[in-house]
Amino acid sequence: MEPILLYGVPAGSSMGLVAAFERLGQPYCLCRVDMFTEMKNDAYARINDRQETPVMITDEGRVLTETMAIAAWLEARDTQRRISFDPRSPEADRMHQLMAFVNTGFTAAFTPLWAAYEMESAEPVLLATLRDFGRKAVTERHDRLEAMIADTAFLVGDRLTLADTTLIGVARWAEFHQAVDGAAYPKLAALRGRIESVPDVRYAQAIEDGEKPAGSGACLGHIALAEVIQRFAA
Repeated sequence: MEPILLYGVPAGSSMGLVAAFERLGQPYCLCRVDMFTEMKNDAYARINDRQETPVMITDEGRVLTETMAIAAWLEARDTQRRISFDPRSPEADRMHQLMAFVNTGFTAAFTPLWAAYEMESAEPVLLATLRDFGRKAVTERHDRLEAMIADTAFLVGDRLTLADTTLIGVARWAEFHQAVDGAAYPKLAALRGRIESVPDVRYAQAIEDGEKPAGSGACLGHIALAEVIQRFAA
């Protein structure tokens, strides 16, 4: 069987993994998960008890969770080095460093903002505190990322890699939450523009928007969440 990627909408971090699968060019399937309805029920918890996306069903039928674990699975199969580098190279080390930074501190900085978004009926003082704390954390992480961006077309070198796909699904949260002034981070803004112009990323964005783009042909279509749960849930 082909691997199945369960990706979250709207504005899920897993959009970048859709782009990575498309860039890899090997057959895969997708499963769309509404993070505000379908993900928050007991049936989905049988697939991932943390009730999060992304989730991947491997070609052996195993359930694999967490962005970094799925990215590592893709990297191990990237024999043509479309989205990665020789694992013993300095480029691979830098790619892993940047992926880890984005997937930990950068992503986690948005947690208070998402908490405030999901509990809009809470006391105004609590919401204001969460939003203020979150914006400060997001600003600090943006400052650090801006300093880490080198004078290259993409995060590592002159082509899209897993570092870029890990970033792009999360970076747009800054606008969603109106957390920072994008103009204050010119290197990041330019980088995002280049990443978002890559056909595989445009494909992933269109998929998330509910469109039916042509793509490379590697995607064999969508599988309903109910079917995935029936077939693969513990």
